[in-house]
Amino acid sequence: MRTDSKNGKVIVYPEGGIDSNTADGVFKELAEITAENEGAEFEINMEAVEYISSAGLRSFMKLQKSGISMKLTELSPSVYEIFEVTGFTEILDIKKAYRRISVDGCEVIGRGFYGTVYRIDDDTIVKAYSSPDSLSMIENEQKKAKQAFLNGIPTAISYDIVRIGDSYGSVFEMLKANTFNDLIKDNPEDADNIIKTYVDFIKQVHETEMPPGELHYARDNFLQALDVVRKYLSDDEYEILKGYLQKLPDDNHVIHGDFQMKNVMMVDGEPMLIDMDTLAVGQPIFDLAGLYVSYKSFVEDEPGNCMMFLGIPDEMGDRIWNGIIDNYFSEKSAKEKESICDKIKLAAAIRFLYILDISDYKNSDLGQVRIEHTKEHIKELIPKVDSLLFP
Repeated sequence: MRTDSKNGKVIVYPEGGIDSNTADGVFKELAEITAENEGAEFEINMEAVEYISSAGLRSFMKLQKSGISMKLTELSPSVYEIFEVTGFTEILDIKKAYRRISVDGCEVIGRGFYGTVYRIDDDTIVKAYSSPDSLSMIENEQKKAKQAFLNGIPTAISYDIVRIGDSYGSVFEMLKANTFNDLIKDNPEDADNIIKTYVDFIKQVHETEMPPGELHYARDNFLQALDVVRKYLSDDEYEILKGYLQKLPDDNHVIHGDFQMKNVMMVDGEPMLIDMDTLAVGQPIFDLAGLYVSYKSFVEDEPGNCMMFLGIPDEMGDRIWNGIIDNYFSEKSAKEKESICDKIKLAAAIRFLYILDISDYKNSDLGQVRIEHTKEHIKELIPKVDSLLFP
């Protein structure tokens, strides 16, 4: 049977029916393929399998019992029903096929790091992911959106997953709404009120507490990012930053992970949070560091960056950032705000280095300038900061 190997993953494509006449042959061939690719992630794409009998089910059970870790994907409704009725969906990792749609000719209404948002019709939009391995990302976002909604955070929940070419998409109702980014673009004269409403919503989300263990800690994400960017740091810098992160206590308050204005919508006069795949728990510094990267880090060595990616002048990006600090920490003194900003900038430097390192940014001249400047910022900030906790 046809196989496809890439990035440590082996995908096998059986065809036709798997019954008493073919089951033994299928088992032997699959066993041989897994033996030849020991240690690889193993997926069986069942899109071309038309029927499976009890003998075929036993073949997959034998593979499972032999210690082979695998998942079955793209099962047709009829084949999936056989697995479900017999209880095999509780034993094996099985995913049914998703309906296919085309976005050819559809209006693009947004672009992000992982994909593009298209308007399918007056009532429907789809977020089309760029990676063929995006299914787990979509399922993760659906799960986190439901968790947030059940804990009182207004959010949009995808109601369907679709295939788009070789990748996947997440379908949403087309809300009659604007993002806060659009609001501030269209109404710059009302920027102060828009920023205040936006920051009040950020604080509302940060005050929401999740049950322990329901979401992972943003602190652990930053520790993983720090390990990735360790090559840019001295041993002393790495150990200091690691110590600051490790000393942060467990905190079950919600952190969005990418709280920029594009990810907050105004729906019927109330803010709503979208793009929930980065949802975590922890201290506010992790969201504020992400906002610093969005509105300050990218523009530092590339004037006009805010206009290119957010559609706003750099001056408005500064105004948004200053408004975030002034509104979020309205009861703090100027000296306290300065100390808090140093902590945020240090955490933001870790995030920014990580973004640069895992993307194509690092391969450009501009990317190298950004990396060097971020390293300089870390050297300047470490002596000013004694922890990442806010006073």
